[in-house]
Amino acid sequence: MSTLLDSPVVAALEHARSGRSGIGAFNVVLLEHAEAIVDGAERAGVPVVLQISQNCIAYHGALEPLTAATLALARRSPVPAIVHLDHADDVDLVHRAVALGVDSVMFDGSHLPYEDNVRVTRDVVQHCHAHGVPVEAELGEVGGKDGVHAPGARTDPAQAASFVTATGVDSLAVAVGSSHAMTERVATLDLELVAALAAVVPVPLVLHGSSGVDDDQLSAAVRAGMTKVNISNHLNGLFTRVVREVLDADPALVDPREYVAPARAVVAREVQRLLRLLDEA
Repeated sequence: MSTLLDSPVVAALEHARSGRSGIGAFNVVLLEHAEAIVDGAERAGVPVVLQISQNCIAYHGALEPLTAATLALARRSPVPAIVHLDHADDVDLVHRAVALGVDSVMFDGSHLPYEDNVRVTRDVVQHCHAHGVPVEAELGEVGGKDGVHAPGARTDPAQAASFVTATGVDSLAVAVGSSHAMTERVATLDLELVAALAAVVPVPLVLHGSSGVDDDQLSAAVRAGMTKVNISNHLNGLFTRVVREVLDADPALVDPREYVAPARAVVAREVQRLLRLLDEA
């Protein structure tokens, strides 16, 4: 159980966990993503997580501009909008994001040997908790750009419970059959493993790589015990498809607003739909 019981992030995740509902977490790549995500959450009337990854920060060349803008959008929203540093393995970046005011961070030490993952994650937790910021970590190999992980790399429930106790993390991303960067929703989740993890891990579980998971399995995963559901590539695919369609229809267009605005609107509608799907699972 988290030591940050007064944190609105922890409160939102624990409320969802106890009620067997899910919270959608969507990656911000451009400012228009942040605008669409907040718009969709306001339409759905439920909490949302806006995630800014270490890779996204590298793309923009700095932490502050996009993160500060996303924080501004979140703070003015009438729904709980959590700004989250995602998939950071740079401890200094974590410290700078906390100083900037992010609501939560995900430190990814899953590539490290288990004992090193425990040690570094525990240090990150101590720093973040001292500043009132909860921490998500990852255990098991969720898989990267190279496809679904091998079954043997999936998260072990007993080890996951021990990891949470040893590190003090507030939520845990686990490997149960999804994979990052999928462009088709064809992943098969191990729902029995999700339930086994939920039975012994004392903090909310996080499903990464959910762009490859269809609606039925997303709902089933939440019912089995998943709480936070990360979706990025699915929205990027929708955004890009609309941009292509608009440009193909009018090759003379030169104003980016003319093709980005329709893409932003489609993403907002899909965020709204997915948030309701997860909330009502």
